[in-house]
Amino acid sequence: MTDPQPRRSARDRIFEAARELFYRRGIHGVGVETIAQAAGATKMSLYRAFPSKDALVAECLRASEQDFWAWWNEVVAPHERDSEAQLLALFDALATKTCSRDSRGCAIANAAVEIGDSEHPGRAVIVAHKRTVRARLRRLCAGLNTEAPNDLADSLMLLMEGANATRLAFRAHGPAASVGDAARRLVAVYQGRKPR
Repeated sequence: MTDPQPRRSARDRIFEAARELFYRRGIHGVGVETIAQAAGATKMSLYRAFPSKDALVAECLRASEQDFWAWWNEVVAPHERDSEAQLLALFDALATKTCSRDSRGCAIANAAVEIGDSEHPGRAVIVAHKRTVRARLRRLCAGLNTEAPNDLADSLMLLMEGANATRLAFRAHGPAASVGDAARRLVAVYQGRKPR
């Protein structure tokens, strides 16, 4: 006879429900009552676990950031010391990830649209994350044979952001599906090669 699984804490249930609801419906589209109800908890439990909805949003964004870097590191790991292969693998994987049936693009990019207040605790998470993405892309592009690695990195970041944003308007076969090919062409142009 197996032991029944212990019931997850109210805090964990609230956190998981909030993450899913914020991603599916948007931060402003979800109130604390909806989160508590989805978690099988009370508003009082929510406020015991998190000092405010804004603090809960920030924690959800930090978890999304951790998931993003785990995904990134897994994608680039097989191509150690080959910056071009790492970049192209990232954008091919981005096409697959962004165009998956359940995708609503990047949770952090979506939150950036909703959170304009510089004092919101989630805003700091968003800005730090996007700066780190830009820095990592710049490091990879510095390993390529190009005279303008930072310009290439910024162009690739625009592609990445655009793929996530267009996923919100188009189904799986929208512009995001071609982000890998677009990255390939861009890298080739910046290296003075004819795009394939």
